[in-house]
Amino acid sequence: MRYVLASGSPRRKELLGSLGINFEIIPAEGEEIITSDVPSEVVTSLSQQKAKEIFHKLFTDNKDTLVVIGSDTVVSYKEKILGKPIDREDAKRMIESIQGDIHEVYTGVTLMYTDEGEPKEFTFYECTKVRVFAMTEAEVQDYLDTDEPYDKAGAYGIQGIFGKYVAGIDGDYNCVVGLPVARLYQEMKRLGLI
Repeated sequence: MRYVLASGSPRRKELLGSLGINFEIIPAEGEEIITSDVPSEVVTSLSQQKAKEIFHKLFTDNKDTLVVIGSDTVVSYKEKILGKPIDREDAKRMIESIQGDIHEVYTGVTLMYTDEGEPKEFTFYECTKVRVFAMTEAEVQDYLDTDEPYDKAGAYGIQGIFGKYVAGIDGDYNCVVGLPVARLYQEMKRLGLI
């Protein structure tokens, strides 16, 4: 089997590596088309777009099994999606909104694969609730002074510096990092892809 991760995320690479399979990384480069503001619909659609882009670049009608894994993560607070911040003020607004409260992180995963030479698709999503301690203004400013908030949905990475402000989670920790590998493994096993 040929496994391909359609993401350049170092966190997803590390998580997928924990499954013990050899895989290639070919990041999707297409423009993301968002047609919904419902977090679960957004992540499933974006994961499908990524997986399909790479699958169709690599697909041949031979009998080798190709498995392309696309994934996307969004942070949602009070049913509003918090994307990657555009600047410091945007990051500050996001962190100030989620501190002292609960928000959700959604990760969608799409498997595009061949079954006896025929393309098949399976998509799912996971949602994890994240509780964040109240933060002082100084703590918010100190966090904004790091490089961490600026390339992450919701302006934070749970596995980084921000982890000290996370009071707890309800759900899969790896969903928040960017790839719910336990569910992915179970689905791949069920589909005969691992």
